[in-house]
Amino acid sequence: MAIVVIGLSHRSCPVSIRERFAFAEARVPAVLENLRQTGIADEAVILSTCNRVEIYAVTPMDASRAFGVFREFLTGCHDYREPLTEEIYTLGEPQSVHHLFKVACGLDSMVLGETEILGQLKKAYDLALQKGHTGARLNKAFQRAFNVAKHVRTHTNIQRGSISVGSAAVELAEKIFSDLTKRDVMVIGAGDTSEKTARALLSRGARSILVTNRSPEKAVALAEQLGGRAVPFDTWASEAGHVDIIISSTSAPHYVIDGPRLEPLMKLRKNQPLLLIDIAVPRDIDPAVNLMPDVFLYNIDDLQAIADDYLKHRQEEVARCEAIIRDKAAGLLTVGAPSSIPAEVRPALEH
Repeated sequence: MAIVVIGLSHRSCPVSIRERFAFAEARVPAVLENLRQTGIADEAVILSTCNRVEIYAVTPMDASRAFGVFREFLTGCHDYREPLTEEIYTLGEPQSVHHLFKVACGLDSMVLGETEILGQLKKAYDLALQKGHTGARLNKAFQRAFNVAKHVRTHTNIQRGSISVGSAAVELAEKIFSDLTKRDVMVIGAGDTSEKTARALLSRGARSILVTNRSPEKAVALAEQLGGRAVPFDTWASEAGHVDIIISSTSAPHYVIDGPRLEPLMKLRKNQPLLLIDIAVPRDIDPAVNLMPDVFLYNIDDLQAIADDYLKHRQEEVARCEAIIRDKAAGLLTVGAPSSIPAEVRPALEH
């Protein structure tokens, strides 16, 4: 009954592929139920974020055989028929547990040491737990992962100088517009990432913030918190002609912004530069708009360059974090197993 991982992330493929495999939260319980009914997993958790889609599972099957079945399941869920080579990775024990711990600690993130992934991992685990899709093995593994993440953040400097995806987007905005005090911002989507991005923009001096969301209540609540103004989702385009930066992070399955919708806005702006930052997966903004004059579009993968700038500040802490992870993972994998007995002692005990 080994713990296995199958998935893809920003390390293995671009956003154009990752968005094809993203799971909407509302769909996850049914997918988990289907996965367990196939018999290839007794326990399972699905983690789907802007940077990764991963299935953590306990399988009764031989790992090498299970990987092929899991791969077919994952591609089948999204009707993905194009050839894949290194985009999807598979991990068995002990690598699967090491990976889970690294993800929880932010060591496998685009922005090394970022904290948002821990909240996302907890949410994914809680959803599976509440629906009865986890058991003794995954419960113990995920609880230990959360404890390891806390230990790492307490006893290392991995977070020193760290930034979230949202604040990385702000760094990009400052490279395009050196002075944000004269810039107006619109945030499309009132989720956690949008909120953090909006707060970061305000802290850098953004002049005003408009918030729009399919749920009017969420837009109003966030706008009130930020001292901004909520606008109806159906009419946000009429307001967007006067903003300089649009941050989009919704869960829409289709493009929120495309060429036909953007052309009238650019006329209202009299072709003043417009910065679009798409931090959604699947993407909110049609990549083709980047060809339009005076439009500058960046997606989640473009933030990698900014993340790399911060990497050197935390790289020296990675070795310390990985040593902690190896120690904690070894403790989880060997408790109660025959292999927990040192090899040199085992022959004597057997006699």
